[in-house]
Amino acid sequence: MSTFISAVHAATLNISLYSMVEIALGLALAAALLRLFRPLLVGLARALVLLLKPKLSKEQRLHRRQMRDALMLSRMLNAMDGAPSHAAELRALAAHA
Repeated sequence: MSTFISAVHAATLNISLYSMVEIALGLALAAALLRLFRPLLVGLARALVLLLKPKLSKEQRLHRRQMRDALMLSRMLNAMDGAPSHAAELRALAAHA
């Protein structure tokens, strides 16, 4: 803890009031610019996300959903080894899907 206090004390010895005001104004200006250009920055971030991971088409999403459902049903069937009535009901559901 004393190392931290001595480091803070050494860092604050060379800072004048003028430089503290200058730093505060710089931070305020940066925050104002970020707030002003936030919609632009959000749009650029979304564009980069779409560039790296494009959206799937409706057909691709439907196919992925059907595959996920089929895998889930097969896992449920494999887990239902001891209950034949539940397994038959799940097979009927799988036949409709």
